[in-house]
Amino acid sequence: MTTAILIPARIDSSRFPEKMLAKLDNRPLIKYVYDKCASTGLDTYVLTDSKRVQSLFPEKNTLFTKDADNGTERCMSVIDSVLEYDRYINVQGDMPDINEDIIRAVEDELQRSEVSTAYTTMDFNLRHDPNTVKMIHTRGRAHWFLRASLTYGDHHLGIYGYNREAKIMYGASKKYPEEDIEKLEQLRWIQNGVKLGVVEVEFNGIEINTPEDLERWQKANGK
Repeated sequence: MTTAILIPARIDSSRFPEKMLAKLDNRPLIKYVYDKCASTGLDTYVLTDSKRVQSLFPEKNTLFTKDADNGTERCMSVIDSVLEYDRYINVQGDMPDINEDIIRAVEDELQRSEVSTAYTTMDFNLRHDPNTVKMIHTRGRAHWFLRASLTYGDHHLGIYGYNREAKIMYGASKKYPEEDIEKLEQLRWIQNGVKLGVVEVEFNGIEINTPEDLERWQKANGK
């Protein structure tokens, strides 16, 4: 079975404009994430709508994708059309603390599910943060995602696994209003009845959603 990592990297962000180019440890955020993913030994590709982002990587590891509403759509646009692997891992470009254990756990879940994702125990201080996505799940399956304050549930991480069949499912799926209301693309799987398998992982890092998150990351890493 062959597996590739896809990193969708949209240059425009309403909460943090051009955050993909923000510097972490003297590297742009997207390059930092790419290096972490590539260190797994899996083929790694950046999918972007920005020539500036594209210029940071070897030509064979970047794909210029445009007119995508979200990262999932950007990934689906290249699966089985430009790239041909058995499995794909979608890692968000704002996760500098991603690691191989998390990637492999999500990959392994694809033995049981067509689509997979990961979660970690919710930090109490993040329960009321709208930038922290909460997940409700039981018996290894996700039931809902939301940004609102929640006193239960877990912290959903921005990583997904897809088997090749997922593209067909996504193409046949319907978009419901909640996806736009919550600004959470993963709700499309749930609302179209696709089993979204989940795995618990250990994650003590920071997802870069805002400039304040970047400052927290710099401080936590002694930068």
